[in-house]
Amino acid sequence: MIPATVCAVAALLALVGLGALMHQMLLVPPLAASAALIFGAPALPLSQPRSVVGGQLLSAATGFVVLAVAGSSTVAAAVAGGLALGVMMVARTPHSPAAATAVIVVLTEPAASAFLPLLALAAVILVVVGMVAGLNKVTPSYPSYWW
Repeated sequence: MIPATVCAVAALLALVGLGALMHQMLLVPPLAASAALIFGAPALPLSQPRSVVGGQLLSAATGFVVLAVAGSSTVAAAVAGGLALGVMMVARTPHSPAAATAVIVVLTEPAASAFLPLLALAAVILVVVGMVAGLNKVTPSYPSYWW
């Protein structure tokens, strides 16, 4: 329990630093939930790299599509969160924290050219920290599978 907590804190502190550098602190809440899955339940399908990275990116893309079609509102954000779930299910990349990423996109209207690469990097950082922790036997082996 304690090693997983320490790894999650370390990974999230790295993301806070990255977010501060890029002025995108709102990425931290959905990625904190992603970290909880990676370090707290590393064997779950929702925790696997395909779902973490793919789910986050597909949900963000869904958010940008909804933003372009419906604009920024709480109603559009709710629609984006729900549609993100459907997109992840179709793509076989289920990752529940990513639905919040779609909501954040609609509510904050970030520039896709900055947001998407940062999100991809942040998700990959979480996966890499999870892998390193698993390889060093600090936490259970991660990932259980890649694809």
